[in-house]
Amino acid sequence: MCGIVGYIGQRRAYDILIQGLHRLEYRGYDSSGVAIINEEGSLNIYKSKGKVEALEHYAENKDLSGNIGIAHTRWATHGEPNDINAHPHCSESGRIAMVHNGTIENYSVLKEALSNKGYTFVSQTDTEVAVQLIEYIMQTNNCSAFEAVKEATKRIVGAYAIAVVDRQNPNTIIAARQSSPLVIGVGEDEYFIASDATPIIEYTNKVVYLNDGEIAVINRGEELKV
Repeated sequence: MCGIVGYIGQRRAYDILIQGLHRLEYRGYDSSGVAIINEEGSLNIYKSKGKVEALEHYAENKDLSGNIGIAHTRWATHGEPNDINAHPHCSESGRIAMVHNGTIENYSVLKEALSNKGYTFVSQTDTEVAVQLIEYIMQTNNCSAFEAVKEATKRIVGAYAIAVVDRQNPNTIIAARQSSPLVIGVGEDEYFIASDATPIIEYTNKVVYLNDGEIAVINRGEELKV
């Protein structure tokens, strides 16, 4: 069962994300990864097949700076366990990164439609289809990541818990849930996201469980909007 972790605040995100992935290891997984936006606005993604320790080893001597990020432990459904199919997945332009739990039932239809629009895919996952769809909606409608996620969830059939970051808006995480659990921890000028409360409870006892069909807009220094 896949696991999601996310953080936005003033601490170094990588440390919290890695610790959160370790706390979700009990769910079972075959690969893991992190996506972090640094202070210069670069979106750095590190992924590895195997245990979280393999990811930590791969990330050594990499740029791990930044205080906003998302992370994931994957249990393979679409595509074999490998570095490429591991989450997070990135849009073609490199602007949007996303982690996803669940299964998108109509991903092949969406993938064909996006391929006809000129999009290419590097993984075998349904998740990459979803993040490409979000970017396509942003570009077509000239809208924000929140508006694009909202529209994308109307087109996606299946179960999902997702967290999305946009390197052009490094103060926001967008999260959405449908038939797959997602919880948000509310701290002091910081927020935590996870598949369950296990990675959050050491930081805060104030949590918000998203209901089916809800989308959360998590802005740095602002109140949580659902």
